[in-house]
Amino acid sequence: MDTRFKVIFLIAVLFMAGLPVMGILRGTDPPPSAPEEEKGVSLESQRDITKSGSAREEIVKEEMVFIPAGEFVRGTNDGGYNERPQGVMHVEGFWIDKYEVTNHHYLEFVEATGHRKPGLPSRYARKMLHLRGPNQPVTYVSWHDAFAYCQWRGKRLPTEAEWEKAVRGEDGRTWPWGEKLEGHPANFGEAGDGYEYTAPVGSFPLDRSMFGVYDGAGNLMEWADNWYVENLYRPSKVGTQQDGASKTYKTLRGGGYTSRGIDLRITNRMFMVPDFRDETIGFRCAKSSGESHDEAVVANSKGTDIQRKSK
Repeated sequence: MDTRFKVIFLIAVLFMAGLPVMGILRGTDPPPSAPEEEKGVSLESQRDITKSGSAREEIVKEEMVFIPAGEFVRGTNDGGYNERPQGVMHVEGFWIDKYEVTNHHYLEFVEATGHRKPGLPSRYARKMLHLRGPNQPVTYVSWHDAFAYCQWRGKRLPTEAEWEKAVRGEDGRTWPWGEKLEGHPANFGEAGDGYEYTAPVGSFPLDRSMFGVYDGAGNLMEWADNWYVENLYRPSKVGTQQDGASKTYKTLRGGGYTSRGIDLRITNRMFMVPDFRDETIGFRCAKSSGESHDEAVVANSKGTDIQRKSK
C-alpha cells in the first residue's frame, strides 16, 4: 500500500510540475478583440476623416462678427477673487470669430505650414476619434499653436476684455441667454445635452451672445491673448491688460464640455502655462476694427446677421 501511494504521489507531483511547461508549449490565448467602434484608427485615417467630413456634413465656414466700440459690464461681485470687483470698461470696436476654430480649418493651417498636428501620441488615437469631426472645435492646441494659427489667418487672439464683451454682451448677464441655468443651453459637463464630447460649433442656439458669437459658455475653454493677472480688475489695474503679469500663465476663458458648478460662469477666469495642450481647450481669433477680413458677418445688437463683407 505504501509503495502504491508513493507512486501515485510521485505522478501527481510530476503532473503539477509539468503544467508550466505545458502552458509554454501550448501558448497563450490572444486578448479578446475590441468592438469595432472602439478599435484605434491610424492618425493618417483621422486626417482624412477630418479633412473631408462626410457627404452629409457641410463644412462650417469661418466667419467673423463685429463688436462695436463702447462700454460693457466686466467681472462680477458674486464670483472668485480674480473676477472682482464688477465694473464698467470701454473697449474699442473689433472683429471676432463667430465660432471656435474647427478641426477642418486648423488642418488647412497644418498642411500649408507644416506646423505640428494637434493631438496626443498615436496610442491615444481611439479617444481622438471622438474629437476629430471636421466641424468640431480643434483641441490639444497650446497658446503658441493658437497664436500661430491666428497670425497665419491674418488675425490675432482676443484679449480677455474683448472675449468677455463678445460672449457676455454689454449688460452684465451671467450667461449669453440670461440669468437662469435650466435644461441644456450649452455643451456642459452634464448628461443629457446630447454630446459626450465636443459638439460641432454652433450646435446650441441658446449659447449665442447678443452679438452672434457662439459657444462661449460651453464646448471648450478658450485661450486669450493676455498673460494672467490675478488682481486685474482691482482699481489700480483697471484699463490695463498686462501690468502685474508674471508672464508665466496665459488666460483661459469660457466653459467647456467637462465644466461644472462655478466654472460655468462667463466671468470665470482660468490660467495655464502657454505650452499646455488638452482636450478641453480650444480658441477663436480676433481682429482690430481697422483691419481687413476675408469674410465676416456684421451683427446688430440682437445677434441678427444684417450684412456680409468681403475683402
